[in-house]
Amino acid sequence: MDKRKTKTESVQLDWVFEVSWEVCNKVGGIYTVLKSKASQMVGYYQDKYYLIGPYFAERIKGEFQEEVPRQELGEVALELKKQGVKCYFGKWLIKGEPKVILLDFKDLWSRVNQIKAELWEEYKIDSLNTGQDFNEPVVWAYAAGMFLERISLSVKEEKIVAHFHEWLSGTGLLYLKKKRIKIGTVFTTHATTLGRALAYHNVDFYSILTKIDPEREAVKYNVKAKHQLEKQAAVNCHIFTTVSEITGLEARSFLKRGPDLLLPNGLDLEKFLTFEEIVIKHRIQRDRLREFLLFYFFPYYTFDLENTLFYFMIGRYEFHAKGIDILIKSLTKLNQKLIKNKSKKTIIVFFWVPTGIKGIKPELLENREIFQDIKDALKDVSWENEEKVLFSILERKKIREETLFEKDFLFEIKKKLLRLKRESLPPLATHDLVDSQDIIMKSFQEAGLLNKESDRVKVVFYPIYLTGYDGLSNLNYQECIQACHLGVFPSFYEPWGYTPLEAAALGVASITTDLSGFGRFCQKIRENKKQPGVFVLERFNKDEEKVVKSLYHLLYNFSQLSRQERVENKIQARKIAAKADWKFFIKNYLAAHKKACQ
Repeated sequence: MDKRKTKTESVQLDWVFEVSWEVCNKVGGIYTVLKSKASQMVGYYQDKYYLIGPYFAERIKGEFQEEVPRQELGEVALELKKQGVKCYFGKWLIKGEPKVILLDFKDLWSRVNQIKAELWEEYKIDSLNTGQDFNEPVVWAYAAGMFLERISLSVKEEKIVAHFHEWLSGTGLLYLKKKRIKIGTVFTTHATTLGRALAYHNVDFYSILTKIDPEREAVKYNVKAKHQLEKQAAVNCHIFTTVSEITGLEARSFLKRGPDLLLPNGLDLEKFLTFEEIVIKHRIQRDRLREFLLFYFFPYYTFDLENTLFYFMIGRYEFHAKGIDILIKSLTKLNQKLIKNKSKKTIIVFFWVPTGIKGIKPELLENREIFQDIKDALKDVSWENEEKVLFSILERKKIREETLFEKDFLFEIKKKLLRLKRESLPPLATHDLVDSQDIIMKSFQEAGLLNKESDRVKVVFYPIYLTGYDGLSNLNYQECIQACHLGVFPSFYEPWGYTPLEAAALGVASITTDLSGFGRFCQKIRENKKQPGVFVLERFNKDEEKVVKSLYHLLYNFSQLSRQERVENKIQARKIAAKADWKFFIKNYLAAHKKACQ
């Protein structure tokens, strides 16, 4: 008997709906959660599983394929159309091809004030002065509630569970509650609205959780309506869940309800390379990144690329929440230590953090063109050189420049090298920035990270999205990670932490913190304490000075590892990623749905 069918039968549900603003709508991290676990959900629930999202014609191209719905759904759609909601049925064009219902709510927009009035009258959610970012998902979620109500009335005694993600879908859950619809409800907060706001305003709130007045702080940081909606959804659902223990702590203080279950975020490991392939890819992408350094640093001075390590941070521009501030301060200590030790090792730290740009720095464009010209010239004579090297080795002759190249060729190459040479310092950023007072650039300057020849730690702020065709390294997101030796994510606020998990799946060691859900997960399953693959920096209730010092030690100790020890970390990182596969984590979703039904 098929094991998946056995598990499906044990849940005993007739319909399962997941409701999220990010279904076929890539605007945040929940899109990745839904997309990566879709095939597992379809595998267990099969044709009982549906995703409900918003209909935006311009965003669904290549994502959604329209299909004829089953009879019950078609009848509901006809009813809803009379109420101002148009339903689009089809499948999401991702692995598993889950069934999707997209709701066009524009004709419901005239009722926005009525909907907000209902939220006030029934749940005391004050949304009087909210803008489009609040009103739009509220109207859509209300439409989702209407849809689910009519499904419940249509199929009567059949068992239905609706799983709502984040405050954006909360109005739909509250609609069902108000109407007393017989549907089991699950609500998941991936990050509390207030926690996110406090973190982004540099409030180290974990040490004062019990002293915070959530309502007052929500008003102060202009998230009152979102916070109140999130709180009411958490309080009024049947089963409340968060993605991690750390988010559960926030929820208890800010939403006045702790999670009934944790729903950690996983990956579909089948989409990633095998470890053997990972080793090969690392060498390929590392060499491509080295080539980028040849025109980024080498016009100014040279260093030993064979004795160079690549560290990186990648993510949204959240200076404090992502721990960029902590990393820069730690790099100062690391640089000083390596200089003091007269280390021959060089550490290049990439900050792949998008922000506003004017364009690539002109001197870099010029460097790249001259470098490419030299490279092309060498390609033209490479086939001749192979023969000359072979003959010289067999004839036991010493190989010199003159052996390989004609005098005229050497003269031309030397002229090009002189054009490439520059007297200033290598830039700190690849692009000219819109903000002349950019905080990352200012922090580099204050920290003394200036890319001097004597610096053993050098920084590259790469402020664009990694598309793979940016005109510089031309590496995409995954290729950049694969090229590096260590990812550094010392986040203060990270409810789960997908990036270090993705790095682990790509066989790259990383540093995360005990303020991230993934960090706490790693602490529980760690096998090799000496070479753990994912290092967990302790930040919970630690002052900044101690955190900076601890991170510096982690960065320094990693730089002293042998090649074999770095490989051991790659192996352990991959093992950790394998334990965070959706095929294991999906059981938490099934348990939540079953409890909601009961």
